[in-house]
Amino acid sequence: MKISGLLLSLIIAFGAMSVQAESVYKWTDDEGVTHFGDRQPTGKTSETVDVRSGTSRSSDQASPQEQVQAMDEAREEQAEKDKLTRQEEAIAKQRQKNCEIAKANLNTLNSHARIKVREGGEERFLTPEEIQTKRAEFEKIANEDCQD
Repeated sequence: MKISGLLLSLIIAFGAMSVQAESVYKWTDDEGVTHFGDRQPTGKTSETVDVRSGTSRSSDQASPQEQVQAMDEAREEQAEKDKLTRQEEAIAKQRQKNCEIAKANLNTLNSHARIKVREGGEERFLTPEEIQTKRAEFEKIANEDCQD
């Protein structure tokens, strides 16, 4: 009998401890009505109530749904930043290619007296004025795209 009484008191003691461990939330709705519940309300500021003492403490902590939403927003922002970074890298690579092509074309214009081009299936030589125009175009591209 003593063992069963001891066992019963232990069960009661552990039961009381589990009640104490559970959280009870208190909040007021838009109409001023006070509510109590075992789950923190979404989108409302609530207080955690100590069921043993009856005291409450404010819960400025975001609800789990709000935390998930904040994490999703942060993930979307990071994805957008990554996308912009990839676009900037692609632009930088294209500018580098443009720079190399412009330098090669300038080298060709400066090292050869006559430049042959193919237009509409026919070949012809550029006039000195056309060479100057092309040189100015490639120098402009080189100045814009070459960041050496």
